[in-house]
Amino acid sequence: MTGINRHVCVCVGAACATVLVTASAANAQAGQTAESRWVLDVGVGIDPSINGNVSSGAIGTLQGQTTAMLPQPYGEIYGTGVQLRFGGGYTLSDTSELRGIFTYQSADADLTRLGDIGASSLYSQFSDYKSFGLDFGYRRYLPLSAQSIRVFGEATIGAAFIDRINAQFAAPQANVVLTSTDFYDSTAAFTFGVNFGAAFRVARQAEVTAQIGLRHVSGLSEVDQFVGTGLDTVNNDSARLTFPIVVGVRWHFK
Repeated sequence: MTGINRHVCVCVGAACATVLVTASAANAQAGQTAESRWVLDVGVGIDPSINGNVSSGAIGTLQGQTTAMLPQPYGEIYGTGVQLRFGGGYTLSDTSELRGIFTYQSADADLTRLGDIGASSLYSQFSDYKSFGLDFGYRRYLPLSAQSIRVFGEATIGAAFIDRINAQFAAPQANVVLTSTDFYDSTAAFTFGVNFGAAFRVARQAEVTAQIGLRHVSGLSEVDQFVGTGLDTVNNDSARLTFPIVVGVRWHFK
């Protein structure tokens, strides 16, 4: 286990312990209530990138030829992608809630002109971006006079487990093809975010939610295939800042 993985596991473990201890203490104080404090959340959304590069750009040599790689942002390679969310919350009061959310993300990569190798253009086809994350957070609702609408803000912290990213390189004019290139190893990345949104009550136990926010995902695990070629800086800026937009449904248990 790498140092990054250990750091992420420790942070997530601490967040889990905090959620469980706080929820248990609140439940002990509340005693028996007419309605359960637990809620179920499901949602779907998109995750546009604000910054971060799949390839940060570099100049060096590849296959013995001078090579220049251009910066390639996540948005250019993967677009917005889709994320699916599933989780729940524990209400501490009418205005506060502890939350735990699983997030699955997937995005297809477009064929990209990565740069030049010798006299030929260099193209790349990256593998899909796939991530499975677990975030813990605290949500605070603002008291409003309208009973059917609740506005909220929340902060989250957690980990995202990102699949290895491969790349296939091709330089048609040089008749060069490099397949199954390991561009990033599988990664346990640290995440944190803030979100703002609203919950609209549509039934006694159901709400429809809409939210926007910011989410930071730490850098991916580098590989050593470019060491000594001058191209090793292509992995230097792989951390992401995204702008998730999510709609979902909440179900309050009886």
